[in-house]
Amino acid sequence: MRELESAALTGAVRELAIAAAHDLEPDILDALLAARDRETSLLAKNVLELLIANADIASRERIPVCQDTGICTVFISLGREVHVLGDLEAAVQEGVRQGYEDGFLRKSVCDPVSRRNTGTNTPAVIHVELVAGDRVTVRFLPKGCGSENMSSLAMLPPASGLDGVVEYVVGRAHGAGSNPCPPMVIGVGLGGTFEKAALLAKQALLRPLGRPAERPEVAALEERILSAVNANGQGVHGLGGNNTALAVHLETFPTHIASLPVAVNIQCHAHRHKEAVL
Repeated sequence: MRELESAALTGAVRELAIAAAHDLEPDILDALLAARDRETSLLAKNVLELLIANADIASRERIPVCQDTGICTVFISLGREVHVLGDLEAAVQEGVRQGYEDGFLRKSVCDPVSRRNTGTNTPAVIHVELVAGDRVTVRFLPKGCGSENMSSLAMLPPASGLDGVVEYVVGRAHGAGSNPCPPMVIGVGLGGTFEKAALLAKQALLRPLGRPAERPEVAALEERILSAVNANGQGVHGLGGNNTALAVHLETFPTHIASLPVAVNIQCHAHRHKEAVL
C-alpha cells in the first residue's frame, strides 16, 4: 500500500488549473491546424488563423486562452493500493482555489440562488473512481459556459433507434449556433440512466481528439454525426464553412430495454484539459 500526502494532490491540481488555462493540448492544436487547411470559406479560414495565433500568444505570454476560465470538473482515478493521507476532496478543492488565485484566472463560480460569487472558483465538481494499481490519475476539465450551456439530455424511446440518436445530437449542435464558439467538440453519452448518460458525455471529451471509439459500430456512428453536423455549413463561429465541429466522441453504457438515454456535452474550440499521474 502506497501512501500519498494530500498536499501532493493539491499541488498537482494547482498546476493543472494554471496549465489548462494557458496551454492547449497538442491534439487540439493539430485539429485546429487541420481544420484551417481543409476550410472552404475564406472568412472562416481567417478566423481559424486567429484562433491558432491566440493559442500561441496565450502559451508564450502565460495568459488565458479565453477570458472564461470555466467551472472545473475533476476526474480522479484512485488506485486501490493507494492511501491518501488527509481529505481527498478538500485537497482537490484547495488545488483549484490555489490555481485560480496564483494563476490570476477569472473566478466564475457562484451560488445558484443568490448568484453571489464564491470568490475562489470552487467548489469544483469531483468524480472519484476506484481502479486497480498504486497510482492516482487526475484529469482536469474546465468548461466555459458558452459551450456548457448548450448541452442537453433526452430520454428517447427505444423505437427512435440510432436514427433518432443522430437526429437529436445533430439538432442540438445546429441549435447551439455560435454560442459554444465553434468549431466545437461534441461529447455524447448513450445508454445507462439519466445521470450516467450525462457523465458519459462529459467523460467522452477527455478522449484524445479525433481518436475513434474502440467498437467499430460506435466509431461509425461518431463519423456519421460529425459529417451531418459539418454538412449544414454553420461553420466557425457561425460564419459559414465546413468546420462546425472538430470531433464527435461517443461513449456507451448498457441501458434498460425500455429506455434510450442520450446526452450531449458540447465543448468550445478552446478544448482545455490536462492530466497528471501521481
